[in-house]
Amino acid sequence: MALPSIRTEAALARTAANRLAAAPRAAKDTALIAMAQALRQAQTTILQANAADVARAESSGVADSLIDRLRLTPDRVSGMAAGLIDLAGLPDPVGDVVRGWTLANGVDVRQVRVPLGVIGIIYEARPNVTADAAGICLKSGNAALLRGSSSASDSNRAIVDALRAGLMTSGFDPHAVTLLEGGHDLTAAMMAARGLIDVLIPRGGANLIQTVVTGSQVPVIETGTGNCHLFVDADADLDMATTIILNAKTQRPAVCNALETILVHADLAQWTPRLIDTLDAAGVSVHGDPAVRQLDPRAIAVPDDDWDHEALALTVRLAMVADVDEAIEFIRAHTSGHSETIITNDLTASTRFTSLIDAACVLVNASSRFVDGGEFGFGAEIGISTQKLHARGPMGLAEMTCTKYVLVGQGQVR
Repeated sequence: MALPSIRTEAALARTAANRLAAAPRAAKDTALIAMAQALRQAQTTILQANAADVARAESSGVADSLIDRLRLTPDRVSGMAAGLIDLAGLPDPVGDVVRGWTLANGVDVRQVRVPLGVIGIIYEARPNVTADAAGICLKSGNAALLRGSSSASDSNRAIVDALRAGLMTSGFDPHAVTLLEGGHDLTAAMMAARGLIDVLIPRGGANLIQTVVTGSQVPVIETGTGNCHLFVDADADLDMATTIILNAKTQRPAVCNALETILVHADLAQWTPRLIDTLDAAGVSVHGDPAVRQLDPRAIAVPDDDWDHEALALTVRLAMVADVDEAIEFIRAHTSGHSETIITNDLTASTRFTSLIDAACVLVNASSRFVDGGEFGFGAEIGISTQKLHARGPMGLAEMTCTKYVLVGQGQVR
C-alpha cells in the first residue's frame, strides 16, 4: 500500500476520529459491547482464519514460541471480547480535567484530556492486539489504523470484519477501525504519513521497533522488548522466590513480561543448585555465568554478548552477584527498561532497588507477569512503553490522550 492509499484510508479515519472526539461515553460503551458481541458471534470464522495462519507458520518452520503468540483458542477469543466489555465499564478519559485554576484577572484555566486523533499501530503476530487496540482507541476517541503482520493476516481480517460489524450495528463509522493490508512498503508509507497519522505505535520485536523509531517522520510512542531481570536478595523468602521465578518464566514464556535473567546474591550459593533443579524439572534450560557453572556444571555457558536480548522461550540466564548494588549495576548494563524485580524482606534493599532501577515497572516480591494492562485494571493495553515521554509502562485509555488548555473569561483582555 503506497502513500496515496494511506492518504485515502487516513482521510476516512480522520473523519471517523472527528466524530468520535465528540461522542458521549454511553454511545462509545454501546459500541464496545456490540463489538464484543460481534466477536463472539464470529468466533468460528475467526478460529478458522487463525487455523490457516497457524498452518502457514508451522509449514514455514516458525518457532513454537512465536506460534503460541499467533494461536487463538476459544478462551482467547472470549478474552478479547471480555476485554472490550471491561473497557466499556471503565471511566471515559476524554474531558477529564487534569488540573485547573483561576488567574488573578478572573480567567479560568483548565487542562483537559483530548484524543490523539488517528493512531497507527504496527504489530507482529498476536492477533488479540487487533481487538485490544481497536477498543482502547475507540473508547479514548481515536480512530485506529492497524497494520498487523502477514503471519496473522487471515486472523486480523476476520477480527476487524467482526469489529466493524459491531460498530455499524451501534451507528458508528466503520472507518474508526481500519486494517491496512499490503506489501513491505506499507510500513514505510505509514512512517512517511506525517500530517495524516498523528502518532505511530510499533509493537513487536526489536527490529520492528527500531525501524519505526529511527525512520519515522510521524511521532512515535516506543514500546520495548522485555529483557526482564529478577534479583534474589540474601534476605529473600526462598520459597516465595522459587514460586515467583517459575511463574514469571514458565506461565507464558513468549511474552515481553516473561523473566529472562535471574541474579542471585552470593550468600545464596548453596541454594542455587536447588533452584536449578526446580527450573530443570519445569523444562527450563539454565544458562549460567562462570560462578554459576562452578556451582552447578549443568548450566550452559553464556556468551558475553548474550545478556542483552529476550529469548522468549523456556531458557533463562543465571548469574551470581555480591549484593543489591552489584545487581543494580548489572541490570543497568543490560536492561531494556521494561520490568525489573527484587525478591527480599529487607526494606532498605527494596527501597534502594526501586529508587535506582530505571525501568517502566519495578516489582518487589511479585511476578513480572503482572505488568500488563489487563492486570493493571486498564481493560486491555496498546502495549508497554519503555520510553520516558508522554506514556511509560502499560498503555491504556489515559495514555491514548493528550491534553489541551481551555480558558474561560468574561471579556478580559491583556
